[in-house]
Amino acid sequence: MRKVFAGPRLRRLRQEHSLKQSELARELSISAGYLNQMEHNQRPLSVPVLLRITEAFGVDPSFFATGDTSRLIAELREALTDVPTGDQVGSEELDELASAMPSVARALVDLHRRYRDVAGQAAALAEGRDGGASSLTPMAYEQVRDFFYERHNYIGELDELAEGLARREGAEPGKAHLVLARLLAERHGVRVETVDQPSRNRTFDPERRVLSLAAHLGPGQRAFQLGTQLAFLEHGDLLDELTQGEELTTEQAVRLARIGLANYFAGAFVLPYRAFRETAERERYDVELLADRFGVGFETVCHRLSTLQRPGLKGVPFSFVRVDRAGNMSKRQSATGFHFSRSGGTCPLWNVYAAFSAPGVLQRQIAQMPDGRTYFWVARTVARGYGGYGAPGKTFAVGLGCELRHAHRLVYSTGLNLEDPSAATPIGLGCKVCERPACPQRAFPPAGRALLVNENVGAVSPYPVAEP
Repeated sequence: MRKVFAGPRLRRLRQEHSLKQSELARELSISAGYLNQMEHNQRPLSVPVLLRITEAFGVDPSFFATGDTSRLIAELREALTDVPTGDQVGSEELDELASAMPSVARALVDLHRRYRDVAGQAAALAEGRDGGASSLTPMAYEQVRDFFYERHNYIGELDELAEGLARREGAEPGKAHLVLARLLAERHGVRVETVDQPSRNRTFDPERRVLSLAAHLGPGQRAFQLGTQLAFLEHGDLLDELTQGEELTTEQAVRLARIGLANYFAGAFVLPYRAFRETAERERYDVELLADRFGVGFETVCHRLSTLQRPGLKGVPFSFVRVDRAGNMSKRQSATGFHFSRSGGTCPLWNVYAAFSAPGVLQRQIAQMPDGRTYFWVARTVARGYGGYGAPGKTFAVGLGCELRHAHRLVYSTGLNLEDPSAATPIGLGCKVCERPACPQRAFPPAGRALLVNENVGAVSPYPVAEP
């Protein structure tokens, strides 16, 4: 059995019942010194003590489960680094705050986000641009991105509905578009037509009951668009229910979230959870092979892999990201503790950027964050052209990562020494919040640290900093 260190939770439970350490120790038939050690994580909770606690306070043993707080810790570190307080907050203190008072920690992260919004508005006003009151609120797409991020990119209600429908209708890989077109016609009287519309993938005319799909779409892409439309027509009430919350504060954000949820349903129909997860496990998460088996693209498979978080039937917990050559991150989802920075871009040493130097070639990387957590990343470019010769297309780099402890389950780890610490590339959240002072790739000095200016020394790093 894994040792359970849950001192802050035990201390909070005792304080909520207004008990002194000596009183609770007596209740649990242990010494006050032993209890004190458990409350300070110097000793783990033993099974007999855990059972006595559950009986005494009527709590479920899962109350003491040690959830993964790494993402929250990373967000706290970014918030406190981005807004210097004069004091250096250590990793142990951040861990204590995230574990013992997660609500306070999240409130602090939220305050940091609000601070950045206000700072952005002030900068816009200083430059003579009218930021407007709306700039105090995160943009709609940011709210939707956080909406999925907080749910670890898994929406159980839609996932199970889509999977059940695909199973009942006998949707086979590569032929889902035929099944969906039939369902739209039989259930909703919708006729599907193919038209030449380079700037749009899908257009629905509710009056004529006609769904127009672009001629350039392949079978998998057609299925995705058909599934999205079916979600709107059959599960509109559920989409409304899922988007009713405090996270989405504007009508535009709600509409964007509805589209995102409908897209999720479509992806879950084309790649049904159990069948897709089972194949992924059997083929060791070979993305190219999965794309061929299910008749979809590389990016679609990566995105779906990042959603395999169904309780009791989880796949490898992945983070998924899509960036362009300029470093803009257009998609980011995470089922891991990996944290995507909101302050000043991402790390240029991350292999997702190296993918652009070898288009179409898969890149592998063992990457270590400043807090010591190590991840395994694969990245590759994806490209799509529209129109004829000379017409602009789009090129992105897609990254898929997991904690290193899961890497042996991936075919891409073959031939790598996962136990060699020297094989890891040191990366960070982003230059402004990165704790690595000697990095030669720095684009900005770390926030809250004084520069070490010495005319007699030429440092490798463009921004050497003084010791805190």
